[in-house]
Amino acid sequence: MAATANERELWIVGLGDRPERGEIVARYLAAAGYGTRIAEPHELASGRPLGVVLDLSPHSTDGWGILLAMKHDPATRDIPVLPVFLSERGRVGGVFPVSGFFTLPVDSDYLAERLAVFGLTEDVDDYDLQALIISRKGEERVARTVETLGFEVVNAYTGKEGMALATTGRQYLIFCTLMLPDMSAFELVDRYRLYPQTRNIPFFVLVKDGMKQGERGAMSRQIEHLVRKKELSQEEFLSYLRRRA
Repeated sequence: MAATANERELWIVGLGDRPERGEIVARYLAAAGYGTRIAEPHELASGRPLGVVLDLSPHSTDGWGILLAMKHDPATRDIPVLPVFLSERGRVGGVFPVSGFFTLPVDSDYLAERLAVFGLTEDVDDYDLQALIISRKGEERVARTVETLGFEVVNAYTGKEGMALATTGRQYLIFCTLMLPDMSAFELVDRYRLYPQTRNIPFFVLVKDGMKQGERGAMSRQIEHLVRKKELSQEEFLSYLRRRA
């Protein structure tokens, strides 16, 4: 999530008619000096929060639908999103600190613009930088876009292959489709965090714009398998924000 703590509020979204599920997250954020509020998706375009903490668990109210709607709408697609897994009682089971989301088919101009805003294109003229694209089928439009920006593209087709290339190579940024043949993007980013050479590589998730309701439910259940059995402490949760600040 980013920026100065008291500048704007972090909104907790995806709770539907059970706002009490956001109380633990709100308390954790308040301890770090962040203003918070539990918000509805339709408020995002006019409210412009500092960022969104979005529940993507099976207990959320269409968290994946909210994410897709946010990233499809020019008024909200630049709002940073921190995906989390909240239990039925609101305990924080997991945090998935990706650098950002892009919908497929990717908007090439928008992708180039966002990478520039993130400062990821500043060194391409001075160094040989690689972009790793992890996708079962490959993403030609993404590859062409980052190549025009000066990156060398390296492709991987499974999570295991992406893991091997990132831990032994020199990737500068990574794009990964949400679901791979052997794991999800969230599981892969979880594994990258275990290694010093990969934990800080910018990691962007590519999400199919036409994700069906059944696919959204399946993805929420997939995330459920990743979360820890015990809830994250306040210190553990806030460590993700510090790294993104």
